[in-house]
Amino acid sequence: MVASIKDVAREAGVSIATVSRVLNEVDVVNEETKKRVMEAIKKLGYRPNIVARSLKTQRTKTVGIVMPDISSAFYPEIVRGAEDVANIYNYNIILCNTDLDTGREKDYLRVLKEKMVDGIIYMSNSLAPEILQLTKDLDLPTVLVETNDDEKIFPSVTIDNEGAALDATSYLIQKGNKSIAYIGTHYEVKNASAKRYLGYKAALEEADMKVDSSKVIFTGLKAKHGEEAIEELTRRNVKFDSIVCCSDELAMGAINKLREKGIKVPEDVDVVSFNNTYVASIYYPKLTTIDQPSYDMGSVGMRMLIKIINKKPLDVTQYVLPHNLIERDSCKK
Repeated sequence: MVASIKDVAREAGVSIATVSRVLNEVDVVNEETKKRVMEAIKKLGYRPNIVARSLKTQRTKTVGIVMPDISSAFYPEIVRGAEDVANIYNYNIILCNTDLDTGREKDYLRVLKEKMVDGIIYMSNSLAPEILQLTKDLDLPTVLVETNDDEKIFPSVTIDNEGAALDATSYLIQKGNKSIAYIGTHYEVKNASAKRYLGYKAALEEADMKVDSSKVIFTGLKAKHGEEAIEELTRRNVKFDSIVCCSDELAMGAINKLREKGIKVPEDVDVVSFNNTYVASIYYPKLTTIDQPSYDMGSVGMRMLIKIINKKPLDVTQYVLPHNLIERDSCKK
């Protein structure tokens, strides 16, 4: 027989109202009473009626996570960090994969509102104006992770993407490279990776090197886009001694295609990438890459969101976590 709230109250020797206060985390219950109630809940295996409870409290202890591409090696680690923190605070997660589709993003945001989630962790391939407006209109606590909006309306957790790309490009310049190609997101796209082009450009300008548009390929972040980019650079008959790639997957695709063409990495071409996903350390050659603390991004973002949900002030609204260049084998020593 399934235990009821009455059974819990009887076992703990308290009123039903007291059990309800404990379940709803109302502070007026003293610690000793709270302990007795929790022990009774555990002993009886009681599980509260989530639907009834949420209708009463207007809280579901559920958070939506909107991510652009579940097949990417980068985003799952962010989700893992967010989920670990959510579990600590007894929040459940609804995971929404948008497949880089703005229409699906809109649909999922509306669905999460209908599901009465308490808040949203939002990662996006493109922070399009209509998406930002819809997020405002839905009036749900929202934290942006891995990206931020230009006006800094929403709390966010990210790295300095422009600074990281500047560091990556400067590293190649310090290696003696004179002709550096770029493969990545177009600078006009409203997302974090787009800012990396600005860092690439700034590093060249600091070194009194001109940006050659023929060596710049704006594309997606998957391996196939890296392969296509090398084909395009070959078609343009462009000479380069190094490449900045906006993701590890992109770099792997580029290196695969270079290998097919008899061009060796790093003997002939140095390659620096972004994200430091697990596969970057086991691919051949192991990738020199910008490390984003993806697990920390997820965990910090979730802690921020839970604070907002519980109407607690944030010490910082725009977290910029440190990045780090990991030196491996895709660049000459």
